[in-house]
Amino acid sequence: MQTTFPQLLLNHASQRPSDTAMREKEYGIWQGISWSALAAQVEQLACGLYQAGLRQHDHMVVIGANRPRLYATMLAVQSLGAVPIALYQDAAALECVFPLNNADVAFAFAEDQEQVDKLMEIREQCPQLAHVYFDDPRGLRNYDEPGLTALDALIEAGKAFSAAHADFFRQEVAKVQPDDVAAMFFTSGTTGNPKGVVHTHDTLLNRARAGAEFDNLTHAEDVLAYLPPAWIGQNIFSYAQWLSCGYVVNCPESAATVTIDLKEIGPTYYFAPPRVFEGLLTSVMIRMEDAGVFKRKMFHYFMDIAKRVGPTLMDGKSVPLADSVLYALGNFMVYGPLRNNLGFSRVRVAYTAGEAIGPDLFSFYRSIGVNLKQLYGSTETAVFVCLQPDHEARADTVGVPCKGVEIRVADNGEILVKSPGLLKGYFKNPEATAEVLTADGWYHTSDAGFLDAHGHLKIIDRVKDVGRIKGGANDGAMFAPKYVENKLKFFSHIKEVVAYGDGREKVCVMINIDFDAVGNWAERRNLPYAGYTDLAQKPEVYQLIKDCVEKVNADLSVDTLLAGSQVSRFLVLHKELDADDGELTRTNKVRRGFIAEKYHVLIDALYGGETTQFIETQVKFEDGRTGSVSATLRIEEAKTFAPVQAAA
Repeated sequence: MQTTFPQLLLNHASQRPSDTAMREKEYGIWQGISWSALAAQVEQLACGLYQAGLRQHDHMVVIGANRPRLYATMLAVQSLGAVPIALYQDAAALECVFPLNNADVAFAFAEDQEQVDKLMEIREQCPQLAHVYFDDPRGLRNYDEPGLTALDALIEAGKAFSAAHADFFRQEVAKVQPDDVAAMFFTSGTTGNPKGVVHTHDTLLNRARAGAEFDNLTHAEDVLAYLPPAWIGQNIFSYAQWLSCGYVVNCPESAATVTIDLKEIGPTYYFAPPRVFEGLLTSVMIRMEDAGVFKRKMFHYFMDIAKRVGPTLMDGKSVPLADSVLYALGNFMVYGPLRNNLGFSRVRVAYTAGEAIGPDLFSFYRSIGVNLKQLYGSTETAVFVCLQPDHEARADTVGVPCKGVEIRVADNGEILVKSPGLLKGYFKNPEATAEVLTADGWYHTSDAGFLDAHGHLKIIDRVKDVGRIKGGANDGAMFAPKYVENKLKFFSHIKEVVAYGDGREKVCVMINIDFDAVGNWAERRNLPYAGYTDLAQKPEVYQLIKDCVEKVNADLSVDTLLAGSQVSRFLVLHKELDADDGELTRTNKVRRGFIAEKYHVLIDALYGGETTQFIETQVKFEDGRTGSVSATLRIEEAKTFAPVQAAA
């Protein structure tokens, strides 16, 4: 079944016009929009954009949070055969210059004054940007910029055009074909300029349907759309699958109200990167530490039962009667209220992806009755490559290949993928396209891994990052930095890690503490601190982190492949790694090369045997101002363990 996004919208509007398509929370109240009302709004926007000059194959940027009118604008653009490009709403103005110029963008949707200011700031560098439409007019009354127009005015112009040309919209929708370009997603650009990943209606919808069939999704699902629309994961879950299945997408009021809105909506289908699940669990554990003695003891008693019994029950297996009764009692007294408090009381399917999730974290959610699973994919594969079946969810794999996917492991360990969801190519970049797509249709993922005996895919690290220890007792041992980083990030007190060791005789890491978790830990111990920098350098905090590092080393010592990747020395950074400072991508992935260059003095100190090192770093604040943070950082040794030989 081939179709397009606008055609699916019209199908829903025709078949169930009064059903709710989306909800938006404004001023504390949830307001719904029906499929028929949404289709009418899309028609008006499409007619208005056509009058303004938007044509087939043109590009239009949309910047903002998840909102019905942002989604309607994307659908309107696609209805004309043009291509929407969502950009990250928290991107700095200069980060928008390359995408706008690379795609020759003349039209833009900006959610509010913040996004309008961003576009106005770079307009001289993007002279082709002729039309900017804003949704929220607050703060924009006195703006006098050529081409700056309220979205309401565009809708009114579209209404008049539609009234005079009754069949225009449906005729335009009919012209759009499944193999036409539907969207472009710019990669995070960790090693240079971002690349525009081109996807057709068919590639995106094919993967959306494959995921929906795998988990039996229907129009009865409720989804919370809270992640950036520029990220393809959000686009698949809240746009492609939304239009494919016809379920309800709910847009939170703001980033600050997401946890409250999550509880109010109680989604049935939920997606979050591991960091979100970590944050939710950290908040639970912080509250439990502050609870009364009886409640705290009851929580830990039943959580011990859940850890022992819950995952087995989630896998559809039986447990002894006594354990079954205790788990049911725990479900009534602890697990059920906890799921409700987290907003997961109605979750039928929950996914995590993007980074490895810690085994303890993964088991925690499954033990309390949340069907948390992992998936594997990327922007270039339209997300769905591997998915975990309901009763085969494991923390150390990312699932089995889903419908239409073939996987091959190259001689160097790289995962190659063939799928109906592969990108059409990188925009204006045939050289980069040729590097990742072979002539016979295989996509180079750049990930190293293997298929286990059960057919599940296991990812080790990025191929380019997998290195070797050189010299010392572990000479020649494999080094997988992301694997080490993720094992450390499994601890709630550690937020971010950057590991180095390739071509060196030992592994050293730089660590960011989780300010909330460690701050709460310090307060319970009456340990005073004056902010992040002060807290990070406390001897007590170093001992806390050292314990985490040494536990990871003990785990690594029994890993035949990676025993040589144990951490010898570490330091705790004086500031949090930040995308605004170039240290992380907009999807919160570590830019290891950039950090190595920026903090070379710290790396030299780690490998040079120093015990302290002074550092001063320039930082960028949210309001655009710059400043500096300085500190003398401690450098600690960590205990390493002799590799444990596997039993014969």
